[in-house]
Amino acid sequence: MRVLGVDPGLTRCGLGVVEGAAGRPPGLVAAGVVRTPPDADIAARLLALEVEIDAWLAEHHPDAVAVERVFSQHNVRTVMGTAQAGAVAVLCAARRGLPVALHTPSEVKAAVTGSGRADKAQVTTMVMRLLRLDSPPKPADTADALALAICHLWRGPQTRLVSAALAARQAAPAPRRTPAGGLR
Repeated sequence: MRVLGVDPGLTRCGLGVVEGAAGRPPGLVAAGVVRTPPDADIAARLLALEVEIDAWLAEHHPDAVAVERVFSQHNVRTVMGTAQAGAVAVLCAARRGLPVALHTPSEVKAAVTGSGRADKAQVTTMVMRLLRLDSPPKPADTADALALAICHLWRGPQTRLVSAALAARQAAPAPRRTPAGGLR
């Protein structure tokens, strides 16, 4: 399976593609960052992200896209920019019919390091080890995107199984009760 990880941001949007399967070491396919000028119009910045993300999808042909789930921060402006950039990634994937998963930062940290409270340096170190890199991916947004892709590569199959089981359970008719209170 090949996964594109997206660490959304308006100024720097990290992108990373890994390939592999659950239980096996992942392999690096590509890593990079899309930059947009902070003083540019928001529409132009979002369009630039869309063009670059779409180009990555066309070039690397991922089977799925993993995007960092936006969580509440103190700086509303930062949250809005991150959410908008993430939405662009989701839209690009949806346009191509690719499944999209949103992973929280703590979920990614736990998948890659074993601790949901790991710091950025620990995540970067584990990304280096897992992908057998000689140096840390730069900037940090790239390492975060690779960590997202690794997280999805390893956790995606289990998440899909749980989702399918829940959907089947909801679709199944509820057991009927007999007048005495037992099940039929």
